[in-house]
Amino acid sequence: MLRLTAALLVCVSALPAADELESQMRSVIGAYAAVEANAADPISSEQAFYQGAIPGLLRKLDPHSVFFDPGQFDQLRKLETSTQKGFGTVVSILPGRIIVLQTLPATPSAKSGLSPGDEILAINGYVVAQLDLEQLTELLTQARQNQAQLDVKRPGSAGILHFTLTPEELQAPSVDRAFFVAAGVGYIRVASFEESTAQLIHDAIEKLGGEQLSGLVLDLRNNPGGLMTAALQTASLFLEPGQKILTVRGRNVTEHSEAVPENAKPYRFKLAVLINERTASASEIVSGALQDHDRATILGQSSFGKGLVQSVFPMSEGTGLALTTALYYTPSGRSIQKPLDAARFELAGATAHPNGSRKFHTDKGREVSGGGGIQPDVTVFPPAMNRLRAALEASGSFTNFATEYLSKQKVTDEFEVNPEMLDEFRSYLSERRIQPGVAEWVVEREFVENRLKTEIFNQAFGVEKGDEIESQRDPVIRKAVEALGG
Repeated sequence: MLRLTAALLVCVSALPAADELESQMRSVIGAYAAVEANAADPISSEQAFYQGAIPGLLRKLDPHSVFFDPGQFDQLRKLETSTQKGFGTVVSILPGRIIVLQTLPATPSAKSGLSPGDEILAINGYVVAQLDLEQLTELLTQARQNQAQLDVKRPGSAGILHFTLTPEELQAPSVDRAFFVAAGVGYIRVASFEESTAQLIHDAIEKLGGEQLSGLVLDLRNNPGGLMTAALQTASLFLEPGQKILTVRGRNVTEHSEAVPENAKPYRFKLAVLINERTASASEIVSGALQDHDRATILGQSSFGKGLVQSVFPMSEGTGLALTTALYYTPSGRSIQKPLDAARFELAGATAHPNGSRKFHTDKGREVSGGGGIQPDVTVFPPAMNRLRAALEASGSFTNFATEYLSKQKVTDEFEVNPEMLDEFRSYLSERRIQPGVAEWVVEREFVENRLKTEIFNQAFGVEKGDEIESQRDPVIRKAVEALGG
């Protein structure tokens, strides 16, 4: 523990006087010794320091400074590589049912021959139909750690197929969708910001037509962030050379700004960026810079507001410390960080809520709000989940009906939901005691048609094709296409 304490103290750049510090540390060690010797319940040194003293210290700072014990720090390092052990399969999990939606290229699932639409009947001898949602999730988690024996039913095939999959360390794709949402208008979804993200975005743009595009929708919704360097590289794909991307300010960090490299060759087509309440950190760096320079129209809901610079300090005993050391500011001077308790978190010269009620302006003089997070130029909310929609989704009706439908007939990529199929689906629902009223059915008909088509495409052609169909009813994407003139 003394070695751990010493390592912790080395990380602190402004220490009390030596005598004062030594006295305080003696008090801490004395308190632990008294507890260890006399407390009614035993406590280990790991509990006392890993779960008590150090987390207690960090709680005085801010909610995002975290101490990692050896196991947690090892897991953090693995997460930083963006790899995880698995089979490369995207599945739909319902109580008693698992449907394959996609097999990622060059992964164990793709190599084995699994295909979209396959229904997994058993995993390592456990019958899927006998398990609830929680049990299935646990079974899949365990299967990813070892070899998995699968019994599979394939639409249109007689008998049961058998597959053996061995998990591999897989790179989690940070750019997972790229397709057209209108004539000349591309769509790219960025799931996170990793080392290769900017290059993946560039490659996706080129596949969609590069500068021949009339516009691009860049979807950063539900993107928790990632590497700052990846955010800088991504912003540089669209901003002009020399334009500022962000400024970093902190108590013991020299204030500095990051700008687009002078040799950058940015794309100049129209750009729309989608954000929501789960858009955070690196995603907010990108959307904030593009907004401040009037490069993109930002649509959706207000972002999360996490603009803290987290520095990770490896320490002794295999432990680590993630410590807030500075704040991110957009080019106009807005702090990305939403307000924290001023009494608990304040960096000299960089308070956590410096915006207050101040107003900021873009390059063209448009007023943008401070106060943390990125506020959209156009606010668009996703459709509310009403009673019928909730019942249909919770029951797995769309997925199950699509599986049965595809077991009886094949479809092409020109498939459309017709009135006969809607009648068949309504009968299917009635058999399962889901009976929407006449008026309710009329109102929700477009939603039902789109969800049925989405699930048919998911299982027949893969989840990316299903996402293309899903995008057609997404009100935020629709509004973005409209903003781009598509």
